[in-house]
Amino acid sequence: MNKPVIQVEELVGGYGNTVILNNISFNVYEKEIFVILGGSGSGKSTLLRHLIGLEKPMKGKIIIDDTDIASCDENQMHRIFDKIGVLFQSSALLGSMTVAENVALPLVERFRDIPVSVVDNLVNFKLGQVGLEQYRDYLPSELSGGMKKRAGIARALIKNPKVLFFDEPSAGLDPITSAGLDQLILKLNRMLGVTVVMVTHELESIYTLAHRVIMVEKGKGIIAEGSPKFLKENSTDPFVKHFFNRQAEEILQQHRENLSNGFETN
Repeated sequence: MNKPVIQVEELVGGYGNTVILNNISFNVYEKEIFVILGGSGSGKSTLLRHLIGLEKPMKGKIIIDDTDIASCDENQMHRIFDKIGVLFQSSALLGSMTVAENVALPLVERFRDIPVSVVDNLVNFKLGQVGLEQYRDYLPSELSGGMKKRAGIARALIKNPKVLFFDEPSAGLDPITSAGLDQLILKLNRMLGVTVVMVTHELESIYTLAHRVIMVEKGKGIIAEGSPKFLKENSTDPFVKHFFNRQAEEILQQHRENLSNGFETN
């Protein structure tokens, strides 16, 4: 196993007095694609918000590249932000800016004296990596849903991060566009060696991408950890078993409904 790039130690997190994440500990390793799973309200998105520094833990440590972001100062946090990139579920592109301006934003906000020519070259390079080099002057409203996600990924890549965080990257996409996005994430992971941490509930994406997953449950912490194949075949937890086998169960249920309605199935 490679060196841990993220270490979470006895994390307790939530909002107000409500504990959602209870005593959570895990490592994420260099070049790994690590997926956070859970049911609705389980805390998976809350955990992601803690990992990217948007929420402070009640207790515990979140160590990224040897810095505990739960207790670091502002300067240390800026250095951590330089090492991570985030794709939010909505892509979070600014509608009044072109694709190129959106992609450049994290760079020019952080390094205000960087030459325009350098920014332009970096933006073109990152757009090329996600297949959008011909769309740099388009507005977000002129892009499809999948293209907006790719533009968001280009922006997340602009500072050459060590870790990419994705929040439901396939949300709102059709199956073909979603599969294409999965292949892009795989390519970036293999080509750049970037570590990927993502929240998703899409089984196809999980089996295509994940080296390892954790499943969280509100108030209980981590209830399963391992590869998707291992958990599907070996977990004894009813919820975990249902999650990884639900596609087959849904097909069987549809078959039963067809029979009960008098339809023949092949």
